Amino acid sequence: MKEKFKVKSLKFKVQTKTFYALYNFCRCYLAVIPCLTETAPYLLRGNPVSFVPLDSCFRRNDNTTPVSLHRKLFLLLFTLHCSLFTVLFACTSHQDKIYLKSRILMDTLVTISVVSDSRDHAEKGIDAAFSEIETLEKLTNFFSPDSEISHINRNAGISEVKVSPETLELLDKALFISKKTEGAFDITIGPVITLYDFYKKIKPEDLELKKKVSFVNYKDLLIDRNKSTVFLKKSNMLIDPGGISKGYAADKAVETLKKLGIHAGLISVAGDIKAFGLRPDGRPWRIGIRNPRIPPNPPLVKGGGGGFLDDIMATIELKDMAISTSGDYERYFILNGRRYHHLLNPKTGYPAEGCQSVSIITKEGVFTDAFASGIFILGHERGLKVLEEMGFEGVIVDSTGKIHITPQIRGKVEFKKPV
Repeated sequence: MKEKFKVKSLKFKVQTKTFYALYNFCRCYLAVIPCLTETAPYLLRGNPVSFVPLDSCFRRNDNTTPVSLHRKLFLLLFTLHCSLFTVLFACTSHQDKIYLKSRILMDTLVTISVVSDSRDHAEKGIDAAFSEIETLEKLTNFFSPDSEISHINRNAGISEVKVSPETLELLDKALFISKKTEGAFDITIGPVITLYDFYKKIKPEDLELKKKVSFVNYKDLLIDRNKSTVFLKKSNMLIDPGGISKGYAADKAVETLKKLGIHAGLISVAGDIKAFGLRPDGRPWRIGIRNPRIPPNPPLVKGGGGGFLDDIMATIELKDMAISTSGDYERYFILNGRRYHHLLNPKTGYPAEGCQSVSIITKEGVFTDAFASGIFILGHERGLKVLEEMGFEGVIVDSTGKIHITPQIRGKVEFKKPV
């Protein structure tokens, strides 16, 4: 009996550790869950839920009771493990329904939801969109030795490299964004970002950082559009497309779906969301913007703060628009009272300190993705000027927690507290 009890106890401990590990890993990627239950209200407590796919928020229409965390994780893991093609319930078989699928791509959870009256048509579109994202991942993966990005990096200071139209377009847009953000977004940040390990809490020494910063300069990234070639002028330079590739992938996935006759849907690539068309009920897609300073402990832990209702500070409804959020809470560690996060200033190599989070809304995901990072590094004052110049909408939480918004977004975004 004792041996049996020990085995059960060990299993419980392992399950508990696994549960909270999965909770922390999936915290930013619960976009699949609200969509999964949007038109299937009886799966969770018998009430319909609001669709808030940007961050880890899951709320009922009464805006009071968060849905069980266990049930959310069960549904998420069910989707990830089985990779099943899910058909959401609707009133009749002839009406539009939301179909979705999730996969791990680009080192994150990618969820594609589409509106269609045909399962076969929806599945064909979703699979084609995933195929497009897989192609982009192979071309632009910073860590894969076979990618075009790695080929460019290996030939830094040596020779130009001929690339695909997709890689050329991505890098061309990156240079445009770098110019508009005065170099705050710089795709050649690779030599610096590789010095940090945010999981092991490793930061570089000052002298080493200063040396590597000298290799970061988007102006030394040369593109020849006529020859479709890319050249890094200095050896030891590295292109890291991590701050732009996910938004670009969302754009390309939507293009693929539209070519196949899908008229509405939502692409979620981690914190980069692209919405097009309307939901089956004729409403826009409702997206949540996360509160950057909610304690990370699960609400089930005794004494743990936060919860899924508290995670969201604002919501916005989108149609034919994209939204991306960059925050200092995504990958970070605290050392000697200072927060070290992944949004690095290309000019210093140190984490930017002017903001807690930046959310950008405009038509192209490639712009929301990269501008969110760039404006985070610029800070709210200069950042708001860039947004005004570009005609983009944005929500910026500065380092003190004060919220700044662009004038045109007033009335479109709903805050939990008045701004």
